[in-house]
Amino acid sequence: MPSLKDLRNRIGSVKSTRKITSAMKMVAASKLRRAQEQAHAAQPYAQRMQGMLSRLAANYVVTPASPRLLVGSGADQVHLLIVLTSDRGLAGGFNSYVVREARRQIANLLVDGKTVKVLTVGRKARDLLRRDHRERIVDSLEGVGRKKLSFSDATMIAKAALDRFDSGEVDVVTVIYNRFKSVMAQVPTQLQLVPFQLPKAKPANDAHDKHRGEAAGPVPASYEFEPNEEDILAELLPRNLAIQLYSALLDSAAGEQAARMTAMDNATRNAGDAINRYTLAYNRARQAAITKELIEIVSGAEAL
Repeated sequence: MPSLKDLRNRIGSVKSTRKITSAMKMVAASKLRRAQEQAHAAQPYAQRMQGMLSRLAANYVVTPASPRLLVGSGADQVHLLIVLTSDRGLAGGFNSYVVREARRQIANLLVDGKTVKVLTVGRKARDLLRRDHRERIVDSLEGVGRKKLSFSDATMIAKAALDRFDSGEVDVVTVIYNRFKSVMAQVPTQLQLVPFQLPKAKPANDAHDKHRGEAAGPVPASYEFEPNEEDILAELLPRNLAIQLYSALLDSAAGEQAARMTAMDNATRNAGDAINRYTLAYNRARQAAITKELIEIVSGAEAL
């Protein structure tokens, strides 16, 4: 049975912890609002860029002179996985979800006989993956967006991936990150960046379309390009790679703050419950001590 002094010390310690977690929750909530605004503001541009390139590439006839970012290296043997996490913890399962998805993807690729290389962005991804995939980590970046996330951070990561692709070290580049869905939910997501993926054709909606022999979806429009298609794709595909990475970084940053806010809110609630339990135990112990003293006084008086 803990003494009254031990219970007072525990209550004071938990109260101090609750102050810290409550402050961290408010800081995360403030950062979440800004990060969420940035992520939402970047989505329309990234989606329009992806859609425009998809329409352009769908009407483009692939030739030997086509950009390598569109047609790939001609092989599918070496895969580079870019894993985005945070540098800090205390964010619930935010980092572990991404690392779990990365491990699952690595295992699937190894089963298929592929070679896997990993580029980690964030200290947590490096620390968690190097336990069992140390030899596959080719580079590790920390402090990305520590002060303020900018497009130059995405450009730096895109350049690191493009350099390896251009040199023939890798054939496929995929980014794994937490897509911000809501404050309570972040979805581990895979997005192939290299080679550029065309949208899959949608199946016919019903038997009537099949009977008429009509393809599902709108008929692709005809485009005239100035300058030619190769020049446009060669200029826009690298830019699109950086834009998609920037959107993923913004989503990851918003998801991190949401997860940290939720985790600190739960920690604050748990600290309050612990304080109530310790206070109840302290009051019972104090009442028992007072009762024991009264019994001793009464017994001594009766003995006289």
